[in-house]
Amino acid sequence: MLRHCMIRGVVEAGCDEAGRGPLAGSVFAAAVILPPHFCSDELNDSKQLTERQRVALRELIENNAVAWAVAEVTAAEIDRINILNASLLAMHRALDKLPVTPEHIIVDGNRWKPYVPEDGLLEVPADTVVKGDAKYMAIAAASVLAKTYRDDYMRRLHEEYPLYGWNHNMGYPTKEHYEALNKYGPTPYHRMTFNLKKSTLTETGRDALIERISNKETAKNTVFT
Repeated sequence: MLRHCMIRGVVEAGCDEAGRGPLAGSVFAAAVILPPHFCSDELNDSKQLTERQRVALRELIENNAVAWAVAEVTAAEIDRINILNASLLAMHRALDKLPVTPEHIIVDGNRWKPYVPEDGLLEVPADTVVKGDAKYMAIAAASVLAKTYRDDYMRRLHEEYPLYGWNHNMGYPTKEHYEALNKYGPTPYHRMTFNLKKSTLTETGRDALIERISNKETAKNTVFT
């Protein structure tokens, strides 16, 4: 069973993103504030759930959350500020859309940039949690929303560009996706700063490479707008 919150007695928002690794499409993020009584035995890291479970949990979260919001950062913005900064910016945008201002934020991962609400002057305290989507309900809920909303978005893009298999690979670097890129070239939704030629890296290796590139470029992009 996931923990309900990190700090009791405060309005706490969980944040997570979806779509750091794909070759195409926006990166999405969600912010969720759950009520004290919220409970779900099925809620977990969205990657550990089936699509049917995610869809059912999305409805449960949206119907029961104190507040929730989803936001995106486009492929063009990703190319401009890098994927790490884009992921953090998407979370900030989701927080901006919440109708309730959180008093504390818990974030999946180990990176964060100070968040000051649009109508505020003070930074909201935040804690990063490695594998937080498997530890805290609010982060897991954000993971489910970010994942399902991004999947819906990629299916819509597939209708516009049906040759890349985005309705099932969701823009990730699959063999099918690389073959389509080699044959038809990139679309306006592809991330041009990503390696769009077939790579022999494993999934773990790709994630590590993305992290190294993000770390290297962070110094160049310490502020996003």
